[in-house]
Amino acid sequence: MQSPTTMHISSDIKRGGCGETLSRKTALLLILLATLIFSGTQEGKCESRFSLDSIAAWGKFPRFCVNTYRWGDHFFNNYDSTYVQGSGYKFNVKIKTESWIDTYNFRLEDDYKFGFESRPSTSMGLWLTYMAVSVGYDMNVSKFFNADSGARKRFNFQFNCSLFGAELYTITNDSYMKIDRLGFPGAVRDVDIPFHGFHSDSWGVNLYYFFNHRRYSQAAAFSYSKIQVKSGGSLYAGFSYWQQNYDMNFTGVFDDQPEASQLPPEWDNHYRVRNKNYALKIGYGYNWVFRPGWCLGVSEAPTFGIRAGYVTSLDNQRTTFAMSNRLKLSLIYNYQKRWFFGIVGMVDTNIVYDKQHTLLANNMSMEASAGFRFNLW
Repeated sequence: MQSPTTMHISSDIKRGGCGETLSRKTALLLILLATLIFSGTQEGKCESRFSLDSIAAWGKFPRFCVNTYRWGDHFFNNYDSTYVQGSGYKFNVKIKTESWIDTYNFRLEDDYKFGFESRPSTSMGLWLTYMAVSVGYDMNVSKFFNADSGARKRFNFQFNCSLFGAELYTITNDSYMKIDRLGFPGAVRDVDIPFHGFHSDSWGVNLYYFFNHRRYSQAAAFSYSKIQVKSGGSLYAGFSYWQQNYDMNFTGVFDDQPEASQLPPEWDNHYRVRNKNYALKIGYGYNWVFRPGWCLGVSEAPTFGIRAGYVTSLDNQRTTFAMSNRLKLSLIYNYQKRWFFGIVGMVDTNIVYDKQHTLLANNMSMEASAGFRFNLW
């Protein structure tokens, strides 16, 4: 099984345009946008033989487009250079390896607990980035070491500018699980029970605004597209939407355990969840530049909102309180702005509950990258 490609848009402004030539103005707009893509700007200065001033001299319409571009570049990427700077390079290539794992912890009536987790899944890939767009390929190397790892897929799309961030993600997991702990309070014991009846899939969207956007760059800590040169942090807030689908068939799993009757009768040994969540995200990020070139980044973002869906049965549709959390940590080193190395960790936590149970689901990942920035023109 090969992991799907992950798209990261984490530079200043997404630029581009496509379409058929329908008029003179349309043709001029396409030429202008193509020129901007292949010339690019870095901190307001064009580094190609095509300058923005020369493009503006083509006429009234090109001048309007150039002025609009300059306004957008300043509005969406107006950093204080004392705190955040660009690298000075339009291209970068990096080698990335990522490992991730899922854990699920149940608490039932009488405080009975049991938990299980997936085996680690590891991928390796090569990525090429030009300004705002990254393309690459990740290969699942876990299958070479663990033939029973099952099917697991992740997709992640990110956009960051100084003002705001946006994310789209999907996660699917049909892997082999192992129940490794169960029991009542004070008597929880370690076990090793195979669990093959597991499926989960989820997807979500996060949109958020940085309040101290001139002095803090999330991209500097987690995407390598900016460089934090002086410590700074920012409160951020926005909207989160996500959907969850869990299907866990426990038939026969606990037959040899003394607490087999602890599963709620309503489940009939089959736990199902399907819901939609609408929530407010409130977080804080801080980048600590403790030595020149080094940046330690932390971001904590809980979400609070409402959940609509069912647990166990379609007849159990209800609206409840929704809560999740995302914690991110990173350690980044930039050597002379050309070379970069980094480790990024993330923990996504979701809570599902009703009168019979509480489920705490975690998705934990760790990424290590090394890369080189360069220019071709």
